Amino acid sequence: MQNDLIIINDYCTHCNIEPDFVLMLGEGGLIDIEVIDNTSYFPASQLNELEKYTHLYYDLSINIEGIDAIRHLLERIENLQNRVKTLENELRFYRR
Repeated sequence: MQNDLIIINDYCTHCNIEPDFVLMLGEGGLIDIEVIDNTSYFPASQLNELEKYTHLYYDLSINIEGIDAIRHLLERIENLQNRVKTLENELRFYRR
C-alpha cells in the first residue's frame, strides 16, 4: 500500500509549493492525507487533482473554499453531461 503514497514534503520541494497548502487541501476534504510515522502522505491516484488545485491556488489565486466550490460544480457538470448522454441514447433507441 505504501507504494502508491507520495510524501507531501518531497512533492512540495520538487514542485516549489508549500506543504501547508497540501495540508489545507486535506483539512478541506479535497485530498486524502495519511500520516505514517510522523510523515504525511497523499495517494498517487490524487496527483492529477492536486496539480489542478495547485494551479488554481498559485496561478489563479483562488482560495481553498473557492477550489472546493469549483470542484463541486465540475462534478455536477460531469454528472449532468453523463445524464444528457444517457437520455440522448434512450431517445435514439425510441426513434428507431
